[in-house]
Amino acid sequence: MSANSPSSPSGQGAERHLPGHIAAALLRAGGAVDSAGQSWEGRDLTGAGNPLHNFDNDNGLVDPKLEAALAALVAGTGSEQQVHAALAEARIYIAVVAQLAEGGLGEHGFTEDKEADMALVTLTAPDGRKALPVFSSVDNLQAWHAEARPVAVYAPRAALSAVSEDAQMLVLDPGAEFTFVLRRPGMWALAQQRAWIPSYLNEDLAAVVSEQATSEDSLASIHMAPGQGVGTRTASGSSVPGGGPGPELRLEFTFHPGIDEAGARECVSRIHARLAANQEFAEGVDSLEVALKAAPATAPDPGA
Repeated sequence: MSANSPSSPSGQGAERHLPGHIAAALLRAGGAVDSAGQSWEGRDLTGAGNPLHNFDNDNGLVDPKLEAALAALVAGTGSEQQVHAALAEARIYIAVVAQLAEGGLGEHGFTEDKEADMALVTLTAPDGRKALPVFSSVDNLQAWHAEARPVAVYAPRAALSAVSEDAQMLVLDPGAEFTFVLRRPGMWALAQQRAWIPSYLNEDLAAVVSEQATSEDSLASIHMAPGQGVGTRTASGSSVPGGGPGPELRLEFTFHPGIDEAGARECVSRIHARLAANQEFAEGVDSLEVALKAAPATAPDPGA
């Protein structure tokens, strides 16, 4: 067998044929029209002034500010808010794959794509919700999905795409050493190019919650804290204080002494219903967990 002869896996000589749509595309190469039959004449494909070429000189690497914000979060010196603020100005990548919409025979007798759609790759989160994976670098995307095409976009544009796909979360760098999840309220704020405060730090939401305690005689207080799902871990096992998929917010109910468990749960149920009907709370909180506590009994006064 000559050095230039192709071989099959079995070692026997075999003639290889290109797929029809590739062969047809090669036959058209160098023609006066593009693959859609549109003339090249008069079309300006240079980068200057062309909004399609915002990333002509893109190196495919992680945005430096985003890289610094993620590193600070992993080190325990940063916050979810800082990552969100860095994303607001960062170029990231979405993953798209080609899907054949319609095929047929071309002018040269080959089967070729008549119509092909570019589809966003989406994920299903452990809780069943839809999520959009995005990537800080080309290398991270290709390591996760070798056949996907990276499309550079500003992160707010990716968030808009997630909303249009009915996704509830952005998942930054799935499969990488550190994966950061931006939950629904943060994703919506990013899409609208607004600053974001996590629910567990939001003073306006804290005021909404504290109002609920005044209407329940059995309730001493309600305290807000980060939910157990806010934190996450790197692939190597290090704990990170942010970037998890949820639960996002923890409400700790403290009851006056003498309230039994049934009465406490009825109180929580009433408050939960009122909070769910509050638009500010519903939009600002992604996921919720509840803890019930009894207030310590007051010690008797020795001088009484």
